[in-house]
Amino acid sequence: MLLEGSNVTGCFCSPVCKSKGKKPCCILKLIGNVEPEMKLPKYQLKAGQGLSSYEFISEGPKGLIVKRVQFTAINQEQVYNLAFGDKGLDNDEINDLAISNNGDSEKVLATVIAAVYAFCDKHPDIWIFATGSTNARTRLYRMGITKYLEEIRADFELYGEFNEEWEYFEAGKNYTSFLAKRKET
Repeated sequence: MLLEGSNVTGCFCSPVCKSKGKKPCCILKLIGNVEPEMKLPKYQLKAGQGLSSYEFISEGPKGLIVKRVQFTAINQEQVYNLAFGDKGLDNDEINDLAISNNGDSEKVLATVIAAVYAFCDKHPDIWIFATGSTNARTRLYRMGITKYLEEIRADFELYGEFNEEWEYFEAGKNYTSFLAKRKET
């Protein structure tokens, strides 16, 4: 079921759900617009209970691969970790070390950004912490952020961790992790 005015669908709350996407059993409503200013192709998202997890299907030469984005509160108040990767075949676990090589990395990253917008619309006062599971992935994320930095800054406060210190994100720096918060509208 497609929620009115968004690219987020439901339901995937459990394998035994009887709605089969015909009614939003695990989504009460979506607040705000989840479409980022970046008009990039992206996959359709399915939102889970509380809008803290999202799934989508990557399509490419390696076939259909279910991806999962999960936002989890950490031990710092108002900070959530962004976890992302292939969804486990037998469970809801995220494999953040899988290398899909499905030829759609930009579309996948645009879809993850759409999940960030949706989550921040529901939780406008939180910060999102993100880092790659490997140095190569962190570099990939840094490159994606840099490529769309102007668009990101229009909607988010963005910081990078450099030498164990947080600073306003600048292109060309070798950040090890990222922290973002949706700007107040």
